Amino acid sequence: MANWTRRGFMGSLPGAVAATSLAAQQQRGSLTAPAKGPGHGPIKITDLRCAIIGRNPVVRIVTDQGISGYGQAESTKAYLKPMVLFYKDYILGEDATNVERAMLKIRRLGAFKPWGSAVSAIEIALWDIAGQAAGVPVYKLLGGKLRDRVRIYNGGVRFPMTGQTPQDYAENTQKMKEAKEGFTLIKQAVGFHNPAMMRAMTNGWYDEPRTGPPHSDRGLMTERGLEQVIACVEAMKKVLGKDIGLALDCGPGWTVKDAITFARALEPLHIAWLEDLITGDYTPYPNADLFREVTQSTSLPIHTGEEIYLRDNFKDLIEKQAINIIGPDPEDVGGIAELKWIAEYADIHGIQVAPHGIFDGLIGLAAHVQMAAALPQNYIAFEYPVGQPDWWYDIVEGLPNPIAKQGFIDVWDRPGLGVTFNVQAAKAHLSDEDRHFFD
Repeated sequence: MANWTRRGFMGSLPGAVAATSLAAQQQRGSLTAPAKGPGHGPIKITDLRCAIIGRNPVVRIVTDQGISGYGQAESTKAYLKPMVLFYKDYILGEDATNVERAMLKIRRLGAFKPWGSAVSAIEIALWDIAGQAAGVPVYKLLGGKLRDRVRIYNGGVRFPMTGQTPQDYAENTQKMKEAKEGFTLIKQAVGFHNPAMMRAMTNGWYDEPRTGPPHSDRGLMTERGLEQVIACVEAMKKVLGKDIGLALDCGPGWTVKDAITFARALEPLHIAWLEDLITGDYTPYPNADLFREVTQSTSLPIHTGEEIYLRDNFKDLIEKQAINIIGPDPEDVGGIAELKWIAEYADIHGIQVAPHGIFDGLIGLAAHVQMAAALPQNYIAFEYPVGQPDWWYDIVEGLPNPIAKQGFIDVWDRPGLGVTFNVQAAKAHLSDEDRHFFD
C-alpha cells in the first residue's frame, strides 16, 4: 500500500521579495506592502477577518509586515462567517509563510462539505501571503507550472431553461456552445442533480419528490424516467458533436443498478464523465465500494469528490480504483496544496482530476488558476466560477480581460494569487457590520 502521509509543498522562501513598491500597490487599491524578506524575521499573523461581500464569505489574513492575503468561500455559504472567525485564536502569531505549520493547527477542526470551507479559505489566503512575501506566483511554491494555460469547463456560466424536453436541453446546450468563453468541455445537470428534470416527469422514479434543499431525492428509476433522461442526453450530445466534450452531473441519488444501466446506454456517446451518481454533493461519505461496482461495469469515466474534505477521505476511492476521475473543490477539500497532493496520489493510481468550483468566486478563480498550473498531467479541467453579483468584476483587479479564451485561461505571473481588491470600490459593497474589513 502506498504511504499515505501528510506533507507540505512549501520549502524555504526565496530571498527575493516583491519588486512592486508600496506606492504602486496603494495606487491600484491593494493593502499589501512589500515584504521585508525572510532575513528580517517571520511575517506574523496579526488578525483574521471575514466579510460577506455580495454572496461570498471573504477571508483576509493581516500580518505585521503590511501584507494581507485573501481567500474566498462559495457564494452559497454566507453562514460560514462565524466558522472562519472560530479559527482566529489558533493562527494568531504564526508565521504566515509557514503555511503547513499554521494548517496543522486548524485542519483537524474541519469536516465534509460545507464545514471544510472555512479551513480551505484560510489556506488559500496563507498561500497568497507566502507568494507575495517571496515575490513569486503561488504556482512556484507548489512546485512550478506544468502548463502555461489551464483548461476550464462551464461551471458558473449557465442559461435559463425554457422547459424539460430533449429539445429544450438541445437549445440550452447550443447557447452554451456559443458562449464567449469558447468551452471545449461542457457539463450539464441531469437525473437527481436536476430536480426540475425529474419533477417534470410523470412517475419518473419509485418515490415522491422531497421538499426542502435541492438534491434530496433518490430512488429506483422507472423505465419511463430512465428513457427520458437518456433522450435529453442524446439531444445535448447531438448539438456538441465530436469536437466539444459533454460531462454529466447526475446525482447523488441513483441506485447502483440504474447507474450501470444508464452508463452502458450512453457508452456510444463517449460522455466525458458521469458525476456523483451514488453519493456526492453534501453527502458526508464517499461509498467507495458502490462507486467501484459502477466503475467496473462501464467504459464511461465515473467522477466524484466535490464534497470530500482532506486527502484521508479520498484514500479508499483512489486505492480501491473506485472511480476514474476525482473532483475535489479547493474551497472544500482543505485548500490548494491539499488538492495538489490528492491529485498526485490519484495520478500514480491512474486516476484523472477535474476540480469542482462552480460557486468559488473570483478570488477562488485566481486560486484555481495557480493550482491548475501546477497539477500533474492527470489534470483535465476545472469548473469555471463567475463573480456574483456582476459588480465583483469591478472590485477585483488583476484578472485578464477577457478571462477565458477558447476554453482556456492563460496563467499569470504576478506574486501571490496575482489579484487584489480595488479597496475603494469594494468598500461600497460592505455591510455596516463588515465596514472595518479593509482597515
